[in-house]
Amino acid sequence: MVTFASPQGRWLLLASILGSGLAGIDATVVNVALPAIGRSFDTSFTTLQWTVTAYAFTLAAFILLGGGLGDRFGRRRVFVVGVVWFALASLLCGLAPSAGVLVAARALQGLGAALLTPGSLAMLQASFVPEDRARAIGTWSGLGGVATAVGPFLGGWLVDVASWRWVFLINLPLAAVVVAVAVRHVPETRDPRAAPSLDPWGAVLGAVALGGLSFGLIEAGSGGALALPAGVLGLVAGVAFVLVERRSAHPMLPPEVFRSAQFTAANAVTFVAYAAIGVAFFLLVIDLQVVAGYGPIAAGTSLLPITLVMLALSSRSGELAARIGPRRQMAVGPLVCALGFLLLLRVDRDTSYLLDVVPAVLVIGLGLATMVAPLTATALASAPDEHAGLASGVNNAVARTGGLVAVAGIPALAGLDGRVYDDPVAFADGFAVALWVSAGLMVVAGVLAALGIRDTVLETAPAEEPAPKEHLRQLSHCGLGAPPLATCCDDEGHTDCEQHALAHGTG
Repeated sequence: MVTFASPQGRWLLLASILGSGLAGIDATVVNVALPAIGRSFDTSFTTLQWTVTAYAFTLAAFILLGGGLGDRFGRRRVFVVGVVWFALASLLCGLAPSAGVLVAARALQGLGAALLTPGSLAMLQASFVPEDRARAIGTWSGLGGVATAVGPFLGGWLVDVASWRWVFLINLPLAAVVVAVAVRHVPETRDPRAAPSLDPWGAVLGAVALGGLSFGLIEAGSGGALALPAGVLGLVAGVAFVLVERRSAHPMLPPEVFRSAQFTAANAVTFVAYAAIGVAFFLLVIDLQVVAGYGPIAAGTSLLPITLVMLALSSRSGELAARIGPRRQMAVGPLVCALGFLLLLRVDRDTSYLLDVVPAVLVIGLGLATMVAPLTATALASAPDEHAGLASGVNNAVARTGGLVAVAGIPALAGLDGRVYDDPVAFADGFAVALWVSAGLMVVAGVLAALGIRDTVLETAPAEEPAPKEHLRQLSHCGLGAPPLATCCDDEGHTDCEQHALAHGTG
């Protein structure tokens, strides 16, 4: 076991933070580069959607499988394989000769992220002595939030001074450092009680369901003939996934975790809220460049106030939820976010960053700080004890799936297709429609929370969990793409959960 103050503990933190940072930054940094990518390949907005959704699709589809592989074959081993995979896919992205190759490489990137993401936190949980785990997770969480905030600025700077290709190529030296540190300093850990077999059919059917639905939504926006068949395939695969998981001896997603009405309600709120967040943030950095005329750096830093607000307030929000219950914050937070989205309707070609953009993103940040920590704590506390780690992975996957579906479907609904990123007037009109849809989704999320969440849900958390303040601080990660997640371990550092996951960044 490793102590926080030891040199090995610091190396372990470095590998975990840099590794998860690779996946988190890449989920946000690419959005800033999308207009430049579109012009470079002279491609449609639909292809730009695929550049984002291909990554989100494979990450959401395989993150549960990635956690299971780490538990069974070694978390460090799977983490390192994921980092190397991610780096090679990044190289392919940076050298992509066409938009189609770029989209395929982004899908490979997401698969690498699905392998490394669960292990980055699970290594901390399994390797640090029990009394240092909370501090290690807090350090990982805080620095991970900083990495997520730096991502869009870094992407904007690289696009501005070099090329969009460096948004991907910069991952190579970082990945080399992560691999070197992990191989030399990170101890190997496994779960001796991991399932004796994996669930390949569940993973495949889940991927086909997500892929078919995403493809169908995107193609429907451009009038593609394959939209209906792809959507039907996705629905059939989704039904088959449910049937397979019910009959599997070792399912990737045990159906019994959804027997808790509170767990189901929390994940419903997660799906709807992160759908709104995903599409709004995806379009905002493009709108600021296309409509307001911002450069990539200015557009990339537009979301920084949100991260700062969450860094300042999320842990306090978690503490408040522990005292009064999570329902009110989970109901009010989405409504505050909806107001922030509507304030973004003021963005036009004469937009002032300080007078128009900053007030809107500060309101959004306040809404997220109010909602995120209570939402994540509720999802974890409402699951059966034996599935606490799995619950964190499910909540992660649900959040990413919500963003994936929204980015695939809402832009088409808003009329954003073709080369709309070269037409400021058309893009502004579509962005306005998307903002109204996002605000509406946030209202739905607030209503679902008000009707479905009980204030007593956190009181049912097991007694062996950390004190509410410490526990919820662990859960208050400031990533924007998916809720912060934790795992459960025994006193020996072995996980007694089926899957371990973390999340930060927008997909």
